[in-house]
Amino acid sequence: MTERNPILITGAGGQVGGVSRLMVDMLLEQGHPVRAFVRRDDERAQSLREAGADVFVGDLLKPADVAAALKGVKRIYFSMTPQPNYADALTLMAAAARAQGDIEAFVHLSNYEQSYMTLEKMTAPEEERRSWLGGMVTDWSPQQRAHWICERVLDWSGLPTINVRSTLFAENPHLTWMLLGPLSNGELRLPFGNQRLAPIAVHDLAEVSVKMLVDPAPHISKSYELTGPELKDMHGFAEDYAAALGRQIVYIPEELEAWNEAFLDETVLQESLGDPATARHAAEHLRIQTSLIASGRYDVLSDQLETLLGRPPRTLRWALQNNTNLRQLASVPSH
Repeated sequence: MTERNPILITGAGGQVGGVSRLMVDMLLEQGHPVRAFVRRDDERAQSLREAGADVFVGDLLKPADVAAALKGVKRIYFSMTPQPNYADALTLMAAAARAQGDIEAFVHLSNYEQSYMTLEKMTAPEEERRSWLGGMVTDWSPQQRAHWICERVLDWSGLPTINVRSTLFAENPHLTWMLLGPLSNGELRLPFGNQRLAPIAVHDLAEVSVKMLVDPAPHISKSYELTGPELKDMHGFAEDYAAALGRQIVYIPEELEAWNEAFLDETVLQESLGDPATARHAAEHLRIQTSLIASGRYDVLSDQLETLLGRPPRTLRWALQNNTNLRQLASVPSH
C-alpha cells in the first residue's frame, strides 16, 4: 500500500467511540492514509481532519459521490447506522467498487444473525419460524434483512469481501443509555429473563477490522462470527454494572412487550435520529432484536475474535467502565 491509496472508511462521522471513528484513529496511528466518508461537514468532520484524515463529504445514496470517494482507494470498510436505505447504500458502493475494478478488500460490518439467516429458514412456514425465533417474533428485523441482502450482493459482486458478523455491541443502546434511568436507582431492568449474552466491545471490532484492512489476503471471502469473551446472564451483568458504577445494582426482569413499549417509542427515537422513517426502522429493529435476545437466539460464544487478535476479547465490564454515559452516571451520588 502506498500513500496514494487511502483506506476508505464509511460512517466516520458517527459518534465518538463508534467503530468507524475508532478505526480512523487506529489506522492513522499506524501510519496509514485514511479517507473518512461523512454525511455532513460539521464539528465531527473537522475533528477527523485535525486527526489527519482526508475527509470526503457526501451522500452514500448518490452514485456520483460514492464513485468520487473511491478514486484512488483500494481497500474499503463499509458500515452505516441502521436506516431504511442501508441495502441501497451498500449496493451502490459495491457497484462503484466493481466498476473501478482494482479493489483489494471490501470489509463489511454485518451482524451475528447472518450465521443462521438462511433462505430456507426465512421461507419456512410461520409456525416453524415462530418456533425457531421464539415468543412473538415471526420474522427478522428490517435491518437484519438488509444485512442478509447486502451479503448476497457482495457475493454476487465478485469483490474481495470480508464479512465481520458481530453479536450485540457492549455499547448497544439496550445496555447503555436506555438503562441510565433505572441504573441511577440501582436497578438493571431488562426483559431478558435468564438468557445469556456475550456482548462484544466496539474497540475490539474496530481493532479486528483494521487488522483485516491492513493485511486482507488471509481473510478474503471469509465471514467471521464474533462475540465477547464470556456468556453471562443478567445477574452476572448486574455485577459488571455495579463494578463500573461503584454502587449496588440489582437485576429486575421486565415483561418483554411492556419494556419495548416503554423504551422503544418511535417519538423518543425520532428526537435523537431526526428522520421519522429512520426512527421507525430503528424502533422495529430494536424491538425484534430485544425479542430475539429474550428467546435465547444470542446465547452463543465464539473464539474467533481471540484467534484473530491474539489476545482475549475485552469484557463487558471493561466496556462499561470506559463508557462516557456510564462514567457520568457513576459520578452522580446514588439515591
